[in-house]
Amino acid sequence: MARNTQVAADHDAPPITQILARFVATHPARGWSDAVEHEAQRTFLNWVGCATGAATHEAMQAALAGVSMLQPAPQATILGRAEKVDMAGAALLNGISSHTFDFDDTHLKTIIHPAGPVASAALALAEHLGASGRALIDAMVLGIDVACRMGNVMYPEHYDRGWHITGSTGMLGAAAACARLLGLDEQRTAMALGIAASQPVGLREQFGTMTKPFHPGAAARAGLLSALLARHGFTASARALEAPRGFAQVVSTKCAWHEATDELGQRFEISFNTYKPFACGIVIHPSIDACVQLREQGVKADDVERIELKVHSLVLELTGKKEPADGLAAKFSVYHGCAAGLLFGRAGEPEYADAIVTRADVVALRRKVVASVDDAIDEASADVTAVLRDGRRIHVFVEHAIGSLQRPMSDAALQAKFTTQAEPVLGAARTAALIAGCRRLGAMADVRELAALARP
Repeated sequence: MARNTQVAADHDAPPITQILARFVATHPARGWSDAVEHEAQRTFLNWVGCATGAATHEAMQAALAGVSMLQPAPQATILGRAEKVDMAGAALLNGISSHTFDFDDTHLKTIIHPAGPVASAALALAEHLGASGRALIDAMVLGIDVACRMGNVMYPEHYDRGWHITGSTGMLGAAAACARLLGLDEQRTAMALGIAASQPVGLREQFGTMTKPFHPGAAARAGLLSALLARHGFTASARALEAPRGFAQVVSTKCAWHEATDELGQRFEISFNTYKPFACGIVIHPSIDACVQLREQGVKADDVERIELKVHSLVLELTGKKEPADGLAAKFSVYHGCAAGLLFGRAGEPEYADAIVTRADVVALRRKVVASVDDAIDEASADVTAVLRDGRRIHVFVEHAIGSLQRPMSDAALQAKFTTQAEPVLGAARTAALIAGCRRLGAMADVRELAALARP
Protein backbone atom coordinates (compact mmCIF):
# COMPACT_ATOMS: atom_id res chain seq x y z
CA MET A 1 0.00 0.00 0.00
CA ALA A 2 2.95 2.36 -0.62
CA ARG A 3 1.92 5.73 -2.06
CA ASN A 4 4.16 6.54 -5.03
CA THR A 5 3.51 10.03 -6.42
CA GLN A 6 5.61 9.92 -9.59
CA VAL A 7 3.96 11.80 -12.46
CA ALA A 8 4.84 11.27 -16.13
CA ALA A 9 4.70 14.03 -18.71
CA ASP A 10 1.93 13.93 -21.32
CA HIS A 11 4.32 13.33 -24.21
CA ASP A 12 5.74 10.23 -22.48
CA ALA A 13 2.44 8.38 -22.74
CA PRO A 14 2.82 5.13 -24.71
CA PRO A 15 -0.15 3.70 -26.68
CA ILE A 16 -1.61 2.06 -23.57
CA THR A 17 -5.04 1.39 -25.09
CA GLN A 18 -3.57 -0.59 -28.00
CA ILE A 19 -1.00 -2.39 -25.86
CA LEU A 20 -3.60 -3.61 -23.38
CA ALA A 21 -6.05 -4.50 -26.15
CA ARG A 22 -3.42 -6.64 -27.88
CA PHE A 23 -2.60 -8.33 -24.59
CA VAL A 24 -6.23 -9.18 -23.84
CA ALA A 25 -6.99 -10.35 -27.36
CA THR A 26 -3.90 -12.49 -27.95
CA HIS A 27 -2.53 -13.77 -24.64
CA PRO A 28 -2.65 -17.61 -24.59
CA ALA A 29 -5.28 -19.44 -22.55
CA ARG A 30 -3.89 -20.34 -19.14
CA GLY A 31 -0.76 -18.46 -20.08
CA TRP A 32 0.48 -18.15 -16.50
CA SER A 33 1.95 -20.15 -13.65
CA ASP A 34 0.18 -22.63 -11.40
CA ALA A 35 0.42 -20.03 -8.60
CA VAL A 36 -1.52 -17.50 -10.66
CA GLU A 37 -4.10 -20.15 -11.59
CA HIS A 38 -4.52 -21.05 -7.91
CA GLU A 39 -5.04 -17.39 -6.99
CA ALA A 40 -7.64 -17.08 -9.74
CA GLN A 41 -9.57 -19.98 -8.21
CA ARG A 42 -9.30 -18.40 -4.74
CA THR A 43 -10.49 -15.07 -6.10
CA PHE A 44 -13.49 -16.63 -7.83
CA LEU A 45 -14.43 -18.71 -4.78
CA ASN A 46 -14.23 -15.69 -2.50
CA TRP A 47 -16.31 -13.59 -4.90
CA VAL A 48 -19.05 -16.22 -5.22
CA GLY A 49 -19.25 -16.56 -1.44
CA CYS A 50 -19.52 -12.80 -0.90
CA ALA A 51 -22.16 -12.37 -3.61
CA THR A 52 -24.22 -15.32 -2.44
CA GLY A 53 -24.08 -14.30 1.21
CA ALA A 54 -25.62 -10.89 0.52
CA ALA A 55 -28.32 -12.20 -1.84
CA THR A 56 -31.17 -11.36 0.55
CA HIS A 57 -29.77 -8.12 1.96
CA GLU A 58 -32.11 -5.11 1.77
CA ALA A 59 -29.74 -3.43 -0.68
CA MET A 60 -30.19 -6.37 -3.05
CA GLN A 61 -33.96 -6.40 -2.59
CA ALA A 62 -34.11 -2.73 -3.56
CA ALA A 63 -31.74 -3.15 -6.51
CA LEU A 64 -33.59 -6.18 -7.85
CA ALA A 65 -36.91 -4.33 -7.62
CA GLY A 66 -35.45 -1.52 -9.71
CA VAL A 67 -33.93 -3.82 -12.33
CA SER A 68 -37.15 -5.82 -12.58
CA MET A 69 -39.04 -2.71 -13.65
CA LEU A 70 -37.05 -2.83 -16.90
CA GLN A 71 -38.77 -6.15 -17.68
CA PRO A 72 -35.55 -7.87 -18.79
CA ALA A 73 -35.28 -11.25 -20.46
CA PRO A 74 -34.02 -14.00 -18.12
CA GLN A 75 -30.51 -14.50 -19.49
CA ALA A 76 -28.30 -14.89 -16.42
CA THR A 77 -28.25 -15.95 -12.77
CA ILE A 78 -28.29 -13.77 -9.66
CA LEU A 79 -26.06 -15.67 -7.23
CA GLY A 80 -28.02 -16.91 -4.26
CA ARG A 81 -31.46 -16.19 -5.74
CA ALA A 82 -33.98 -18.10 -7.82
CA GLU A 83 -34.64 -15.20 -10.23
CA LYS A 84 -32.81 -14.74 -13.51
CA VAL A 85 -32.50 -11.39 -15.29
CA ASP A 86 -30.81 -10.01 -18.38
CA MET A 87 -27.01 -10.09 -18.65
CA ALA A 88 -26.56 -6.43 -17.77
CA GLY A 89 -28.91 -6.74 -14.81
CA ALA A 90 -27.08 -9.82 -13.53
CA ALA A 91 -23.72 -8.05 -13.86
CA LEU A 92 -25.11 -5.10 -11.89
CA LEU A 93 -26.81 -7.18 -9.20
CA ASN A 94 -23.95 -9.64 -8.62
CA GLY A 95 -21.55 -6.71 -8.46
CA ILE A 96 -23.74 -5.06 -5.83
CA SER A 97 -24.14 -8.20 -3.75
CA SER A 98 -20.45 -9.13 -3.88
CA HIS A 99 -19.52 -5.78 -2.32
CA THR A 100 -22.48 -5.24 0.03
CA PHE A 101 -20.78 -6.87 3.03
CA ASP A 102 -17.42 -5.22 2.15
CA PHE A 103 -16.01 -8.71 2.52
CA ASP A 104 -14.59 -9.12 -1.00
CA ASP A 105 -11.09 -9.39 -2.40
CA THR A 106 -8.60 -6.51 -2.28
CA HIS A 107 -5.61 -5.62 -4.46
CA LEU A 108 -3.74 -3.89 -1.64
CA LYS A 109 -1.46 -1.76 -3.81
CA THR A 110 -4.49 0.16 -5.08
CA ILE A 111 -7.30 -0.85 -2.67
CA ILE A 112 -9.24 -2.06 -5.73
CA HIS A 113 -11.75 -4.88 -5.14
CA PRO A 114 -11.28 -6.35 -8.62
CA ALA A 115 -13.53 -9.42 -8.71
CA GLY A 116 -16.70 -7.38 -8.08
CA PRO A 117 -16.79 -5.62 -11.45
CA VAL A 118 -14.78 -8.15 -13.47
CA ALA A 119 -16.22 -11.50 -12.36
CA SER A 120 -19.77 -10.11 -12.23
CA ALA A 121 -19.63 -9.05 -15.87
CA ALA A 122 -17.75 -12.12 -17.02
CA LEU A 123 -20.02 -14.69 -15.37
CA ALA A 124 -23.18 -13.02 -16.70
CA LEU A 125 -21.86 -13.07 -20.26
CA ALA A 126 -20.28 -16.52 -19.95
CA GLU A 127 -23.56 -17.99 -18.74
CA HIS A 128 -25.46 -16.45 -21.65
CA LEU A 129 -22.87 -17.71 -24.13
CA GLY A 130 -22.54 -21.17 -22.55
CA ALA A 131 -18.81 -20.56 -22.29
CA SER A 132 -16.44 -22.98 -20.62
CA GLY A 133 -15.03 -22.51 -17.15
CA ARG A 134 -11.58 -22.24 -18.69
CA ALA A 135 -12.72 -19.30 -20.82
CA LEU A 136 -14.26 -17.63 -17.76
CA ILE A 137 -11.05 -17.96 -15.70
CA ASP A 138 -8.94 -16.64 -18.59
CA ALA A 139 -11.25 -13.64 -18.97
CA MET A 140 -11.22 -12.91 -15.25
CA VAL A 141 -7.42 -13.05 -14.92
CA LEU A 142 -6.92 -10.75 -17.91
CA GLY A 143 -9.70 -8.37 -16.92
CA ILE A 144 -8.35 -8.04 -13.38
CA ASP A 145 -4.91 -7.37 -14.83
CA VAL A 146 -6.25 -4.47 -16.91
CA ALA A 147 -8.22 -2.93 -14.02
CA CYS A 148 -5.40 -3.19 -11.51
CA ARG A 149 -2.67 -2.06 -13.90
CA MET A 150 -4.66 1.08 -14.67
CA GLY A 151 -5.14 1.49 -10.93
CA ASN A 152 -1.37 1.24 -10.50
CA VAL A 153 -0.97 3.98 -13.11
CA MET A 154 -3.11 6.44 -11.10
CA TYR A 155 -3.05 5.45 -7.42
CA PRO A 156 -3.05 7.21 -4.95
CA GLU A 157 -3.74 10.63 -6.53
CA HIS A 158 -6.86 9.37 -8.31
CA TYR A 159 -8.19 7.86 -5.08
CA ASP A 160 -7.22 10.88 -2.99
CA ARG A 161 -9.24 13.09 -5.33
CA GLY A 162 -12.35 11.20 -4.21
CA TRP A 163 -12.84 8.47 -6.79
CA HIS A 164 -13.86 5.01 -5.60
CA ILE A 165 -11.17 3.25 -7.59
CA THR A 166 -12.99 -0.11 -7.70
CA GLY A 167 -15.72 1.44 -9.82
CA SER A 168 -13.59 3.93 -11.70
CA THR A 169 -11.22 1.26 -13.05
CA GLY A 170 -13.56 -1.72 -12.82
CA MET A 171 -15.41 -0.91 -16.01
CA LEU A 172 -12.11 -1.28 -17.90
CA GLY A 173 -11.47 -4.70 -16.39
CA ALA A 174 -15.04 -5.78 -17.06
CA ALA A 175 -14.80 -4.61 -20.68
CA ALA A 176 -11.53 -6.47 -21.15
CA ALA A 177 -12.94 -9.68 -19.66
CA CYS A 178 -16.07 -9.54 -21.79
CA ALA A 179 -14.10 -8.70 -24.94
CA ARG A 180 -12.01 -11.80 -24.30
CA LEU A 181 -15.11 -13.99 -23.83
CA LEU A 182 -16.60 -12.63 -27.06
CA GLY A 183 -13.38 -13.39 -28.93
CA LEU A 184 -12.98 -9.78 -30.10
CA ASP A 185 -9.86 -9.00 -32.10
CA GLU A 186 -7.31 -6.43 -31.00
CA GLN A 187 -9.04 -3.51 -32.71
CA ARG A 188 -12.49 -4.21 -31.31
CA THR A 189 -11.03 -4.91 -27.87
CA ALA A 190 -9.44 -1.46 -28.03
CA MET A 191 -12.87 -0.04 -28.89
CA ALA A 192 -14.39 -1.85 -25.88
CA LEU A 193 -11.76 -0.30 -23.61
CA GLY A 194 -12.34 3.08 -25.22
CA ILE A 195 -16.11 2.93 -24.72
CA ALA A 196 -15.63 1.84 -21.11
CA ALA A 197 -13.16 4.68 -20.51
CA SER A 198 -16.04 7.16 -20.81
CA GLN A 199 -17.97 5.43 -18.01
CA PRO A 200 -15.98 5.65 -14.74
CA VAL A 201 -18.26 5.36 -11.72
CA GLY A 202 -17.90 5.87 -8.00
CA LEU A 203 -17.38 8.65 -5.45
CA ARG A 204 -15.91 8.01 -2.00
CA GLU A 205 -18.61 10.23 -0.51
CA GLN A 206 -20.93 7.23 -0.88
CA PHE A 207 -18.97 4.99 1.52
CA GLY A 208 -21.24 3.63 4.22
CA THR A 209 -24.35 3.62 2.01
CA MET A 210 -25.95 1.22 -0.46
CA THR A 211 -24.43 3.23 -3.29
CA LYS A 212 -20.90 2.08 -2.45
CA PRO A 213 -21.65 -1.52 -3.58
CA PHE A 214 -23.54 -0.05 -6.52
CA HIS A 215 -20.17 1.11 -7.89
CA PRO A 216 -18.71 -2.32 -8.77
CA GLY A 217 -22.11 -3.41 -10.07
CA ALA A 218 -22.43 -0.36 -12.29
CA ALA A 219 -18.84 -0.85 -13.49
CA ALA A 220 -19.61 -4.48 -14.36
CA ARG A 221 -22.68 -3.45 -16.33
CA ALA A 222 -20.79 -0.65 -18.12
CA GLY A 223 -17.93 -2.95 -19.09
CA LEU A 224 -20.28 -5.63 -20.42
CA LEU A 225 -22.21 -3.10 -22.47
CA SER A 226 -18.95 -1.66 -23.82
CA ALA A 227 -17.83 -5.06 -25.12
CA LEU A 228 -21.24 -5.78 -26.66
CA LEU A 229 -21.23 -2.43 -28.44
CA ALA A 230 -17.68 -2.95 -29.70
CA ARG A 231 -18.61 -6.39 -31.01
CA HIS A 232 -21.16 -4.78 -33.31
CA GLY A 233 -18.86 -2.04 -34.60
CA PHE A 234 -19.45 0.82 -32.16
CA THR A 235 -16.34 2.99 -32.13
CA ALA A 236 -14.28 4.97 -29.61
CA SER A 237 -10.96 6.77 -29.51
CA ALA A 238 -8.03 4.42 -30.00
CA ARG A 239 -6.18 6.50 -27.36
CA ALA A 240 -9.01 6.68 -24.85
CA LEU A 241 -6.89 5.63 -21.88
CA GLU A 242 -3.73 7.68 -22.38
CA ALA A 243 -4.58 10.80 -24.43
CA PRO A 244 -4.24 14.24 -22.78
CA ARG A 245 -8.04 14.41 -22.57
CA GLY A 246 -8.41 10.65 -22.16
CA PHE A 247 -9.34 8.67 -19.08
CA ALA A 248 -6.15 8.61 -16.99
CA GLN A 249 -5.09 12.22 -17.47
CA VAL A 250 -8.60 13.54 -16.81
CA VAL A 251 -9.21 11.66 -13.57
CA SER A 252 -5.68 11.65 -12.10
CA THR A 253 -2.67 13.93 -11.75
CA LYS A 254 -0.45 10.85 -11.52
CA CYS A 255 0.06 8.84 -14.71
CA ALA A 256 2.85 6.32 -14.16
CA TRP A 257 2.47 4.76 -17.61
CA HIS A 258 5.07 2.07 -17.05
CA GLU A 259 2.75 0.49 -14.46
CA ALA A 260 0.41 -0.53 -17.29
CA THR A 261 3.07 -2.27 -19.33
CA ASP A 262 5.88 -3.51 -17.05
CA GLU A 263 6.17 -7.32 -17.31
CA LEU A 264 2.83 -7.46 -19.15
CA GLY A 265 1.93 -11.10 -19.68
CA GLN A 266 4.53 -12.24 -17.16
CA ARG A 267 3.44 -10.61 -13.90
CA PHE A 268 -0.28 -10.90 -13.18
CA GLU A 269 -1.91 -8.54 -10.68
CA ILE A 270 -4.27 -11.27 -9.45
CA SER A 271 -1.17 -12.75 -7.80
CA PHE A 272 -1.33 -9.83 -5.36
CA ASN A 273 -4.99 -10.27 -4.51
CA THR A 274 -5.94 -10.66 -0.84
CA TYR A 275 -9.08 -11.81 0.94
CA LYS A 276 -10.75 -10.27 3.96
CA PRO A 277 -11.25 -12.09 7.26
CA PHE A 278 -13.21 -9.03 8.50
CA ALA A 279 -16.32 -7.63 6.79
CA CYS A 280 -15.32 -3.98 6.59
CA GLY A 281 -12.98 -1.45 5.02
CA ILE A 282 -9.52 -2.95 4.56
CA VAL A 283 -7.69 -0.17 6.44
CA ILE A 284 -9.56 -1.18 9.64
CA HIS A 285 -8.22 -4.74 9.57
CA PRO A 286 -4.93 -4.11 11.43
CA SER A 287 -6.84 -2.41 14.26
CA ILE A 288 -9.33 -5.28 14.51
CA ASP A 289 -6.50 -7.81 14.41
CA ALA A 290 -4.80 -6.00 17.29
CA CYS A 291 -7.98 -5.97 19.38
CA VAL A 292 -8.54 -9.68 18.73
CA GLN A 293 -5.00 -10.26 19.99
CA LEU A 294 -5.75 -8.18 23.11
CA ARG A 295 -8.76 -10.40 23.77
CA GLU A 296 -6.58 -13.49 23.33
CA GLN A 297 -4.22 -12.06 25.95
CA GLY A 298 -7.09 -11.91 28.44
CA VAL A 299 -8.24 -8.30 28.09
CA LYS A 300 -11.97 -8.01 28.83
CA ALA A 301 -14.21 -5.16 27.78
CA ASP A 302 -15.39 -4.52 31.34
CA ASP A 303 -11.79 -3.98 32.48
CA VAL A 304 -10.98 -1.38 29.82
CA GLU A 305 -10.62 2.29 30.74
CA ARG A 306 -9.78 3.24 27.16
CA ILE A 307 -8.24 1.89 23.97
CA GLU A 308 -5.48 4.05 22.55
CA LEU A 309 -5.28 3.63 18.79
CA LYS A 310 -2.56 5.07 16.59
CA VAL A 311 -3.01 4.79 12.83
CA HIS A 312 -2.08 6.42 9.53
CA SER A 313 -4.18 9.48 8.61
CA LEU A 314 -5.85 7.59 5.75
CA VAL A 315 -7.48 5.23 8.27
CA LEU A 316 -9.39 8.02 9.99
CA GLU A 317 -10.09 9.77 6.71
CA LEU A 318 -11.80 6.64 5.37
CA THR A 319 -13.16 5.05 8.53
CA GLY A 320 -13.48 7.78 11.15
CA LYS A 321 -17.22 7.36 11.80
CA LYS A 322 -17.50 7.53 15.60
CA GLU A 323 -21.24 6.91 15.91
CA PRO A 324 -22.37 4.70 13.01
CA ALA A 325 -26.14 4.33 12.93
CA ASP A 326 -26.29 1.00 11.09
CA GLY A 327 -24.21 -1.86 9.78
CA LEU A 328 -23.28 -0.27 6.46
CA ALA A 329 -21.94 2.83 8.20
CA ALA A 330 -20.13 0.71 10.81
CA LYS A 331 -18.07 -0.90 8.06
CA PHE A 332 -16.36 2.50 7.87
CA SER A 333 -15.89 2.94 11.60
CA VAL A 334 -12.52 1.89 13.01
CA TYR A 335 -14.11 2.53 16.40
CA HIS A 336 -16.72 -0.16 15.84
CA GLY A 337 -14.11 -2.51 14.39
CA CYS A 338 -12.00 -2.24 17.54
CA ALA A 339 -15.04 -2.82 19.76
CA ALA A 340 -16.09 -5.89 17.74
CA GLY A 341 -12.59 -7.36 17.79
CA LEU A 342 -12.31 -7.06 21.56
CA LEU A 343 -15.88 -8.06 22.41
CA PHE A 344 -16.35 -10.94 19.98
CA GLY A 345 -12.87 -11.91 18.82
CA ARG A 346 -14.04 -11.54 15.22
CA ALA A 347 -15.65 -9.05 12.84
CA GLY A 348 -17.64 -11.01 10.29
CA GLU A 349 -20.95 -9.93 8.83
CA PRO A 350 -22.92 -10.86 12.01
CA GLU A 351 -20.85 -8.32 13.96
CA TYR A 352 -22.04 -5.64 11.53
CA ALA A 353 -25.73 -6.35 11.94
CA ASP A 354 -27.72 -3.23 12.81
CA ALA A 355 -28.74 -4.74 16.15
CA ILE A 356 -25.09 -5.28 17.12
CA VAL A 357 -23.97 -1.84 15.97
CA THR A 358 -26.53 -0.17 18.21
CA ARG A 359 -26.22 -2.55 21.18
CA ALA A 360 -25.46 -0.71 24.42
CA ASP A 361 -22.27 -2.58 25.37
CA VAL A 362 -20.90 -2.21 21.85
CA VAL A 363 -21.61 1.51 21.81
CA ALA A 364 -20.05 1.93 25.25
CA LEU A 365 -16.83 0.18 24.25
CA ARG A 366 -16.70 2.01 20.93
CA ARG A 367 -16.71 5.31 22.81
CA LYS A 368 -13.64 4.21 24.77
CA VAL A 369 -11.55 4.05 21.61
CA VAL A 370 -9.31 7.11 21.39
CA ALA A 371 -7.80 7.33 17.92
CA SER A 372 -4.88 9.53 16.88
CA VAL A 373 -2.91 9.99 13.68
CA ASP A 374 0.69 8.93 13.32
CA ASP A 375 1.79 8.99 9.70
CA ALA A 376 5.01 7.24 10.66
CA ILE A 377 2.77 4.16 10.89
CA ASP A 378 2.04 2.49 7.56
CA GLU A 379 -1.54 2.36 6.24
CA ALA A 380 -1.39 -1.42 6.64
CA SER A 381 -0.40 -1.27 10.34
CA ALA A 382 -1.92 -0.29 13.68
CA ASP A 383 -0.59 0.48 17.17
CA VAL A 384 -3.11 -0.35 19.90
CA THR A 385 -2.84 -0.09 23.69
CA ALA A 386 -5.53 -1.21 26.12
CA VAL A 387 -5.42 0.92 29.27
CA LEU A 388 -7.11 -1.07 32.03
CA ARG A 389 -8.93 0.18 35.12
CA ASP A 390 -6.19 -1.23 37.34
CA GLY A 391 -3.58 0.92 35.57
CA ARG A 392 -2.03 -1.78 33.41
CA ARG A 393 -1.23 -1.00 29.77
CA ILE A 394 -1.25 -3.88 27.28
CA HIS A 395 0.21 -3.05 23.91
CA VAL A 396 -0.09 -4.74 20.49
CA PHE A 397 1.48 -3.57 17.26
CA VAL A 398 0.22 -5.14 14.03
CA GLU A 399 2.53 -4.60 11.10
CA HIS A 400 0.47 -6.71 8.68
CA ALA A 401 -3.06 -7.89 9.43
CA ILE A 402 -4.30 -11.40 8.91
CA GLY A 403 -5.50 -11.64 5.30
CA SER A 404 -2.63 -9.53 3.94
CA LEU A 405 -0.07 -10.78 1.45
CA GLN A 406 2.35 -11.30 4.34
CA ARG A 407 -0.25 -13.26 6.39
CA PRO A 408 -2.66 -14.66 3.79
CA MET A 409 -5.83 -16.57 4.54
CA SER A 410 -5.38 -20.29 3.92
CA ASP A 411 -7.51 -22.20 1.44
CA ALA A 412 -9.29 -23.81 4.40
CA ALA A 413 -10.01 -20.42 5.99
CA LEU A 414 -11.31 -19.09 2.68
CA GLN A 415 -13.63 -22.08 2.33
CA ALA A 416 -14.88 -21.61 5.89
CA LYS A 417 -15.60 -17.96 5.13
CA PHE A 418 -17.53 -19.01 2.00
CA THR A 419 -19.54 -21.51 4.03
CA THR A 420 -20.56 -19.00 6.72
CA GLN A 421 -21.86 -16.65 4.03
CA ALA A 422 -23.55 -19.08 1.66
CA GLU A 423 -25.12 -21.64 4.01
CA PRO A 424 -27.83 -19.29 5.35
CA VAL A 425 -28.85 -18.64 1.75
CA LEU A 426 -28.36 -22.01 0.02
CA GLY A 427 -28.25 -24.58 2.83
CA ALA A 428 -25.37 -26.88 3.70
CA ALA A 429 -25.64 -29.40 0.86
CA ARG A 430 -26.03 -26.80 -1.87
CA THR A 431 -23.16 -24.74 -0.44
CA ALA A 432 -20.84 -27.76 -0.44
CA ALA A 433 -21.79 -28.50 -4.06
CA LEU A 434 -21.15 -24.88 -5.07
CA ILE A 435 -17.72 -24.91 -3.42
CA ALA A 436 -16.87 -28.09 -5.29
CA GLY A 437 -18.10 -26.49 -8.52
CA CYS A 438 -15.89 -23.45 -8.00
CA ARG A 439 -12.92 -25.73 -7.36
CA ARG A 440 -13.34 -27.53 -10.69
CA LEU A 441 -14.35 -24.46 -12.70
CA GLY A 442 -11.35 -24.76 -15.02
CA ALA A 443 -12.52 -28.19 -16.20
CA MET A 444 -16.19 -27.25 -16.57
CA ALA A 445 -17.47 -27.45 -20.14
CA ASP A 446 -20.31 -24.97 -19.56
CA VAL A 447 -20.48 -22.44 -16.74
CA ARG A 448 -24.27 -22.80 -16.67
CA GLU A 449 -23.58 -25.85 -14.51
CA LEU A 450 -21.98 -23.61 -11.89
CA ALA A 451 -24.69 -20.97 -12.20
CA ALA A 452 -27.36 -23.58 -11.52
CA LEU A 453 -25.58 -24.60 -8.31
CA ALA A 454 -25.67 -20.97 -7.12
CA ARG A 455 -29.48 -20.79 -7.21
CA PRO A 456 -31.45 -21.94 -4.17
